[in-house]
Amino acid sequence: MKKYYLILLIFFAGCTKQKDGTHISSQSKDSLDLYLSLANEYKLPVQIKQKYNRKALEVIMGQPDDSLKRVYLFKVANRYFNMRDWNEYNKTVKIILEKAQKANDSVSMSKAYIYLGDYYTSQTSSDSAFAYYYKAEKLYLATDDFYNLAKTRLSKALLQFNEGDFYGSEKAVFNALRVIKGKKNNDVLYEAYNLLGILYNELGEYDKAIEFHNKAIASIDDKIIPVEFQSKATSLNNIGFVYQNLNDYKKANFYFKEGLKEKNLFNQKPELYAILLDNLAYSEFKLNQDHELPNLFYKALRIRDSLQLTAGITASKMHLSEYFASRKDTARALHYSNQALTVSKRTKNFRNVLVALKQLSLIQPEKASKFSEDYIRINDSLQKAERKMGDKFTRIEYETNEIKNENSSLEIQNRTLVYVFSIFSLIGLFFYIYKIQKAKNRELLFRQQQQIANEDIYNLMISQQNAIETMRIKEKKKVAQELHDGVLGRMFGVRISLDSLDKLDEDAAAEKRKKYLLELKEIEQDIREISHDLNKEKSGLINNFVAILEKLFQNQVNTFSTKLIYNIDSNIKWDLVGNVIKINLYRIVQEALQNGNKYAQAQTITVEFKNEINFLVLLISDDGIGFNIHKTKKGIGLQNIIYRTAECNGNVEIHSAKGEGTSIIVKIPIDQKINTIHNES
Repeated sequence: MKKYYLILLIFFAGCTKQKDGTHISSQSKDSLDLYLSLANEYKLPVQIKQKYNRKALEVIMGQPDDSLKRVYLFKVANRYFNMRDWNEYNKTVKIILEKAQKANDSVSMSKAYIYLGDYYTSQTSSDSAFAYYYKAEKLYLATDDFYNLAKTRLSKALLQFNEGDFYGSEKAVFNALRVIKGKKNNDVLYEAYNLLGILYNELGEYDKAIEFHNKAIASIDDKIIPVEFQSKATSLNNIGFVYQNLNDYKKANFYFKEGLKEKNLFNQKPELYAILLDNLAYSEFKLNQDHELPNLFYKALRIRDSLQLTAGITASKMHLSEYFASRKDTARALHYSNQALTVSKRTKNFRNVLVALKQLSLIQPEKASKFSEDYIRINDSLQKAERKMGDKFTRIEYETNEIKNENSSLEIQNRTLVYVFSIFSLIGLFFYIYKIQKAKNRELLFRQQQQIANEDIYNLMISQQNAIETMRIKEKKKVAQELHDGVLGRMFGVRISLDSLDKLDEDAAAEKRKKYLLELKEIEQDIREISHDLNKEKSGLINNFVAILEKLFQNQVNTFSTKLIYNIDSNIKWDLVGNVIKINLYRIVQEALQNGNKYAQAQTITVEFKNEINFLVLLISDDGIGFNIHKTKKGIGLQNIIYRTAECNGNVEIHSAKGEGTSIIVKIPIDQKINTIHNES
C-alpha cells in the first residue's frame, strides 16, 4: 500500500508542467497574459481556473498558425494538467500535435508526444504512454537533444516502475544519467536520484535508497527547479517512507514533520501535503501517539476528496480501517476496507485491491480463506501482467537502442534509396510518356487512315453514281439527238412539201394542207418538249449527293416499319460543299437512323437539311423513348456524331429526356459564297 505514496508523488513532482517565458505581440496580449495567470492561480477554485483557461484558449486560437501559437497552446495544456482536467488536456495537446505536424515542427511534435505520454500515464494506459514516449525519444535521438532525451528516458523509467519492471526502470534511469553526464542539468539529476531512491526502497536496499534521496536533496537548485514544485518536501517524505519500511517510525515522523514545514506547501502542492499528513498520522499510529488521531487521517482524506485523488482516497480509507481495527471498532474498520476495495476495483488499481483484501482477511478471520483465495488469484495475474509488460518494455527499449546505433547508416541507406527511387521514377515516367505519345500517334494515324477510307468510300459511291448517270445521260442525249435531228428534220421536209401545195390545189386541198401543217407543228412541239425534258432531268441528276441520301432514305423505308419524313432544301449548293463534309453528314444521318431503329422505339423519324446564313444545318428528331443526357453515358454512336461534327468544325446539340424523344441539331459553317449564290438566284 505504501508504494503508492511514492509513485504518486514522483509522478507529479517529475511531470508537472513548467511555465514558459515566451511573449506574444498582439492586441490580445494583456488579456491573454491575465487569463493564463488566473488559470494558474492556486488560490482560485478549479472551476474558475478552467473558465479562464478556456478564455485563454479562445484568444490563442484566433492567432496565426505559427510557432508562437504552439508555445501558448502548450501553456494552456500545462494548466489543464495542473488542474487534472484530463479531457481538455488531451484535446489541447492533440491540437498542438496536428499543427506541429503540418508545420513539420519536430520540436513541438516531440514535446506533444511527451505530453500525450503523460496523459496516458495519468489514465493508467501504459502501452499507449510508452508508445508516445518512444516516439519522442526517436525525435530527440535524431536531433541530439540530450536534455530532453534524458527527460524522456526518465518518464519511461517511471512508467516501468509503476508497472513493476524495477530492473528495467533502474537501467532506464542510468541511461538518462549517462546522456547528461558532466552537464549541470539539476532538474534531471533530481528526478533521476529521486526515482532511484524509490526503486531501491522497493527492492529492499534501504541504505542505497536513503543515499540517493539525500543526493536528490543536494541537487536541488532553486534557479533551475521552481520552488512551487516542493522538491525538498518530496524527498523528505520519501526518506520518511524508507524509515517506515525499516519500522523506524520515530525517524520517519521526523522527516514527515520536516516536510510539512516547507513554505507554501499546502497552497502549491495540496496533494503532497495530504500524503505527508497521512504518512505522519500513520507513523504516530504505529508509535501509539494517538492524541491527534484519527483527525489527521480525516484531514488528509478531506483534502484528497476535494482533489478527487482516487488512489489517495483509497490509501486514507485503508489507514482508517487499520486504525479502527486496532481500536476493536470492527464496524468502522469493515466500512472503510469495503469502501477501499470497491473504489480499487472500479479504478482497476489491483495493488490496492490486494491491500484491501489483506486488510479484510485480518478484520474478518472467518472469511480469511475466501479473501486469501482472491488475493492469491489477483496477485498471480498481477505478477504475470507485470512480467508481460516488462518484456514488452524491454523489447521496445532494445529497438530504441538499435535505432540509435544504426541512425547514421539508416540515413545513408535512406538517401541512397531516395536516389535510386528517383532514378527509377524518372525512367518509369519517361517510358510512360513515350507509351502515351506512341498511343496518341497510333490514334492520329488511325483517324487519318479512317478519314482517307471514308473519302475513298464516298468517292467510289460518287464515281459509281456518276458512271450510272453518265450512261443514262448519254442514252438520253442520243435519243434527244435522234428526235431532234432525224424526226424533226423529216417532219420539217413534210411541212415544206405541204406548203408547196398552196399553189396547186383547190379549196379542199388547201383545207387539208392546213390540217396537216397544224398536226406537224404539234408533233414538232411535242418532240421539242421531250428533248427539253431529257436535258432538264440531266441537270437535276448532276447533284449525286442528294441521290445517295435518297437511296439511304429509300432503304430505311423499305427495311423498317418506322415512318420516315425527310426534306432537303433545294437551295443548298451541294457542288460547293466539300467531300469531307458530305461524307461526315452522310455518316451522321446513317448513325442517327440506326440509333432510332435500334434503341429509340420511335414511330416517326424526321430528317431535314436546311440552308441558313453561314451554316448548313442538319435536323434529326424522333418521337421515341428518349434518355437522360445528364445521367446516361454517351454510347459510341453519339460519340461518333460528336466527333464527325468536330471534324467539320461544326457544333452539335443533343436534346433528349425520358418519354420525350430525341433531337439532334448539327450546324456546319459554310462558305459565304454559297449563300451569295443562293441570294442571287
